[in-house]
Amino acid sequence: MSTGNPEASAAVGAYRGLVPAGLRRRIARRVPAGLRMVLKHLLRRLHALSLASRLFRGLRARRRWPHLFREGERLAALAGHGDRIALVRPTVSPLGLREANLELVVTALEGAGVDYFAIRGTSDFRSVLAVAESDREQVGRALERCAGHSPLYVRACRGETPHARAALAGSHGGRQQARHAGVLQVGMVWSDPTGSLVLGLEHSCDIEFWKPEAGRLVAPRPNRVTEDVSLREARVTVPVSRLTGFAALHTRRTRSVRTVQACADALPEDVRFPIDVVYTWVDGNDPAWQRRRSAYDGGYHAEAANAARYISRDELRYSLRALEQNAPWVRHVYLVTDGQRPAWLNDSHPRLTVVDHADIFADPAALPTFNSHAIESRLHHIKGLSEHFLYLNDDMFLGRPVTPQDFFLSNGMTRTFFSPSQVPRRGPSPVDRPVDAAGKNNRRLLLENFGSVIVQKLRHAPYALRRSVLEEIEREYSAAHWQTSHSRFRSPTDISIPSSLYHYYAYFTGRAVPSNIRFAYLDLARPEVQRRLGILLARRDRQAFCINDTLSDGHDVDRQTEMLGAFLGAYYPVPSPFERKEREVR
Repeated sequence: MSTGNPEASAAVGAYRGLVPAGLRRRIARRVPAGLRMVLKHLLRRLHALSLASRLFRGLRARRRWPHLFREGERLAALAGHGDRIALVRPTVSPLGLREANLELVVTALEGAGVDYFAIRGTSDFRSVLAVAESDREQVGRALERCAGHSPLYVRACRGETPHARAALAGSHGGRQQARHAGVLQVGMVWSDPTGSLVLGLEHSCDIEFWKPEAGRLVAPRPNRVTEDVSLREARVTVPVSRLTGFAALHTRRTRSVRTVQACADALPEDVRFPIDVVYTWVDGNDPAWQRRRSAYDGGYHAEAANAARYISRDELRYSLRALEQNAPWVRHVYLVTDGQRPAWLNDSHPRLTVVDHADIFADPAALPTFNSHAIESRLHHIKGLSEHFLYLNDDMFLGRPVTPQDFFLSNGMTRTFFSPSQVPRRGPSPVDRPVDAAGKNNRRLLLENFGSVIVQKLRHAPYALRRSVLEEIEREYSAAHWQTSHSRFRSPTDISIPSSLYHYYAYFTGRAVPSNIRFAYLDLARPEVQRRLGILLARRDRQAFCINDTLSDGHDVDRQTEMLGAFLGAYYPVPSPFERKEREVR
């Protein structure tokens, strides 16, 4: 079950849990990085002593749930995950687990004759069912019956905060929690076959025990809608997607659930418009593409001409996996290429459209182009693209589940993620990097229009965009826009639209708002990148991250490709529907 990642070992996890963050930082400053890695590897080897314990727990699980093995199921005793037993699933996903936990608990309550209603909780990634305090014993018995069929865990909460260790339903600890908790998280643990992706009670179905007071039921913790309901409150039935922003709106019908009218109504913060995703992609290893590029003199700057900019390390495959895992609400994906397709791509999938450069460039003389600024300037010309969309490069990844509200306000405004990095203050220079030259050009145009000098760059995270605003920018800055779209390679006259100019222009015109996202930027050329990748894999705590390649030496490419492939394969082990099956690729 090990991923070979020393940062993910249980011993290292215990160290992080027991030693305060401030003390860990002081230790890190005083202990050389090499010695820390040696110690972590040693801790991981010592933890191998738990193998016998895992084997024992696995045998005990086989005796407790023998029918699962007869039915072709698999159970895994997890190391470093609180001695939990996981159901092994080839298609494990946050949405799938949340829906399965809801289905399990609803079926158990209905089978026991327990009345319930779904609540709009404060988390989009867990379901919440309210039951009367008087039904607590029936609920406990129903959960014990479920635990007889497969491993089911419960954990007591105070508000949103767990205050007990997860325990098997029906065990002594599980029964104790079910007897006294105001809120009980209930759910299974799922693992992919490699054990690198483990999901648990962060996608639980929470059972809230509501107490009667003066003819009403009162909630044990805050939710998004109401603190109490009448004992005679009517029930209505709605799709689960009405209660959460984390739903597969465009891929399948979600089950319906019983709730009260207050939770069935749309709320002001609900994003109800469709959101698409656009990728730009190039395979720099393609001989035909290389011949097209070599026919032109290209790149005024070493960074623009650097071959590393065009290397394909299969990042797109894993970025699409990340998208499917963590943003199931996306309606459609558009992949913009120069007549290329990855061999593994399922380009017949109904939610995927491959768009050739010729489809979005009105002037054939602008093609072929090898300038990402030029290609990005034409994205709003994609036929069928929704008004609101996210733009990603293939080196951008969603690291954990996200909702539409993380990128858009419900009134249509886009969220902007400013970076602490700055656009250089000095004037234009022939030695400017392309990103800095474009930033300075953006600054000049915005100063002329709005009288403000921009300072910050944007994080290299998914860019939230509106098609109508991009059309307006093309009209407002027509000369600079035309020149950028006709620059075959990056040029000192370029403007960078979706990665910078759009966000400031939308902000100044009241259509964007500064926001925050939990983000990490990793440069493959940096010596500490392998350690940082290990930490990222162990924690999985970033909503988005970018793994970029700057001016790498040629001899580093194979090492970096191997390192990145191992990381991405462990982080995203579940294939997306946008991939052809392995036998089809062959």
